[in-house]
Amino acid sequence: MDNNHQKETLAKHETENYPGFDHLDAARTEILSKKYYDILVQIGENPKREGLLRTPERVAKSIQFLTHGYEMDPVAIINSAKFREDYRHMVIVKDIELYSLCEHHMLPFFGKAHVAYIPDKYIVGLSKIPRVVDAFARRLQVQERLTNQIRDCIQESLNPHGVMVVIEAHHLCMQMRGIQKQHSITTTSAFTGQFENESTRSEFISLISGKLS
Repeated sequence: MDNNHQKETLAKHETENYPGFDHLDAARTEILSKKYYDILVQIGENPKREGLLRTPERVAKSIQFLTHGYEMDPVAIINSAKFREDYRHMVIVKDIELYSLCEHHMLPFFGKAHVAYIPDKYIVGLSKIPRVVDAFARRLQVQERLTNQIRDCIQESLNPHGVMVVIEAHHLCMQMRGIQKQHSITTTSAFTGQFENESTRSEFISLISGKLS
């Protein structure tokens, strides 16, 4: 097996084992790889040693995957599975795994999102709500903005009687650096419409309270 074939086989193997990498832009990957090579040099590492030979390329691919939400249209996601239905009670999708990058230090924050809406004429395919969460989370973010963006997208796309979003997350910028408080959890909420009523919010909280920390 020649060297070129070996490289093609390795590249195919890496693509198959990293979902989403098949659409990465080769030119962007090359540019980012050079930047990460320089970063390794600046922190005192030797990017030519065996363990780091392909690290710049791997990180270049990784950062594109971690921020691929910029290429997603959350409104289009909802509209792709929007159905007319006469259902006017609360719909909740809870425990949605969430991974994002803090825009201040580009360190991860991760946790769960709980999303509810009260339909008015239209519902959305349940899998689309986690996809909307991902579309906004896979960007440089702050948790407060992320919470509002999810709420606003669902409200504007479905025009329901109300939307409520709660996010609980661990922030590595607090746990690995700075204050270094490993067990702190940040909780944010945002709501519209009928969720302005305390009784409606209480119903939502009671339905997910077993999962709140």
